[in-house]
Amino acid sequence: MVRFFSSRVLGTCISSLLLLTGTAFGYTELSDERLKAITLDAADFDIHNKDGLLAPLLITRVPGTEGQVVAQKHFVNFFASQLPSWQIIWQNSTGTTPATGSRELPFQNVIFRREPQWCVDAPGRCGLLTLVAHYDSKIAPEGFIGATDSAAPCAMLMYTARAIEAQLVKLWEDMEAKGEKSDVGVQVILLDGEEAFVSWTSTDSLYGSRSLANEWEQSPLSGVSTYHDPMDQISLFVLLDLLGSASPTVPSYFQSTHWAYKRMADIERRMRELGALEATPMSPFLPDHGKQATAFGPAWVEDDHEPFMHKGVPILHIITSPFPRVWHTIDDDGEHLDMATVHDWAKITLAFTMEWMDLMNVASPAGP
Repeated sequence: MVRFFSSRVLGTCISSLLLLTGTAFGYTELSDERLKAITLDAADFDIHNKDGLLAPLLITRVPGTEGQVVAQKHFVNFFASQLPSWQIIWQNSTGTTPATGSRELPFQNVIFRREPQWCVDAPGRCGLLTLVAHYDSKIAPEGFIGATDSAAPCAMLMYTARAIEAQLVKLWEDMEAKGEKSDVGVQVILLDGEEAFVSWTSTDSLYGSRSLANEWEQSPLSGVSTYHDPMDQISLFVLLDLLGSASPTVPSYFQSTHWAYKRMADIERRMRELGALEATPMSPFLPDHGKQATAFGPAWVEDDHEPFMHKGVPILHIITSPFPRVWHTIDDDGEHLDMATVHDWAKITLAFTMEWMDLMNVASPAGP
């Protein structure tokens, strides 16, 4: 992706903003004990461990190549074998690019969705926390891997999904036993075709996200559904990108979701104070906790959130600014990742997801 400042204003309706503001204060903050219990197996992110989450993605993953298929198989095999209760949804499209002329390439987004059974039985009932990263890699320079961009974020989301599964099962079992129901689910979207093939334009970029946003907006759910369409179901679109280099700085880009940014920043601060994180940055990863309303402007980084943002979806964009030194260079590989930072982002993302899914009081032997 490229750095781009736009004069367009994020159009989030007042009712949605009020709903989001209410939601922000509706979840239970994780206790110190629960935060300290969030751990990970370093082998999952070992760049040489082909049985882990990250190493299989440290290959070129250009749409239309074998690397694209290898990455897809890694995702699907992981969810099918370790998280069989998660629904797997494919959204496919084809398109031409400036680099391939009239030859169409496949762009294949894969969505992994987890809802309580009462929402599975009544599609469109649950709002969905939506965790997103792109999995394709840039066509040039030749051999480009894109470890921060975005193999590592994809692995972080796989780690998060696996870590919450047992807790979700217990949460929903306890609710059923009490005759209660929660209309909150979660989905992981791994997007294809984010990268430009020649140079970033409105048509040479975001191939997968543009296709998915258009399809979902035009796919109305049944008349008895709570939500109009799959786009409407997205409670918050959390996009991870360019994560894994040391000492990152992620600004708060949107005033409408600054409350969510502050929740994640609070998690980072508390986990550092508790000694639950590994990196020792000079400043917080998320430094804009106290950003004032007057400091927000109509500017953002162009990325996969845009097709959704322009249709009114609330966005939390977790992308470093400035970009990592290795951005779009051959050095964006596994050897140049800072593993302490990778581990910290995974833990912060998991804690944020646990709070959103209201897992504070749900302890399980298999989870944090």
